[in-house]
Amino acid sequence: MNTDFIIQALDKGLFARFMNMEEKALDAVNGRWLVADASPGYPCRVSLREASVGERVLLIPFPYHDVDSPYRASGPVFVRQQADTAELGVNEIPDILPGRLLSVRAYDSAHMMIHAQTIQGTQFEQAVRSQFSSEAVSYLQIHNANPGCFSCSVHRANART
Repeated sequence: MNTDFIIQALDKGLFARFMNMEEKALDAVNGRWLVADASPGYPCRVSLREASVGERVLLIPFPYHDVDSPYRASGPVFVRQQADTAELGVNEIPDILPGRLLSVRAYDSAHMMIHAQTIQGTQFEQAVRSQFSSEAVSYLQIHNANPGCFSCSVHRANART
C-alpha cells in the first residue's frame, strides 16, 4: 500500500476577491484584516507558512470541507496578504505543522470521517503513513487541535485531487 503523501494548501485564487476589500465590505462577509503580533500565531493556509510579526493577514470563514456529507464544514482561516500557494513535494512537511498539537481526520471516498486522532506535530509523518496504510482512507484533513481550525489536506501522492 502506497503511503507516500502530498500536503495540499488552499489556493491563493480562492481569496483574491477579498484581498482588496475595505473593512466595511469584509465585515459583510465576516472577514477581518489583522496584523500579526506574534510568530508563531498566524499560520497561513495558502503559503503554509507563519506570518511574520507586523505582517497583514486576512482572517475569514472558509468552507474547507465543501462536500456532500454530514461532515461538510467551514471555519476561520488566516491568509497572508502576500501569500503564494505552497506547492510541496512528495512527503514534504511544512514548518507550521511539527510544532503544534494536531488533529488528524481521515475520510473515505464518500467524505465520511472514519478515523480521528490527536498527535504532536512531530509525529505527523508517522500518523499520515499509518492512516494511509488503510485502503479505506481516501484523504486526510489536518486541524490545529487546540483552536480546532483547519490547517491543510493530505492526499496519497498518486491520488491528489
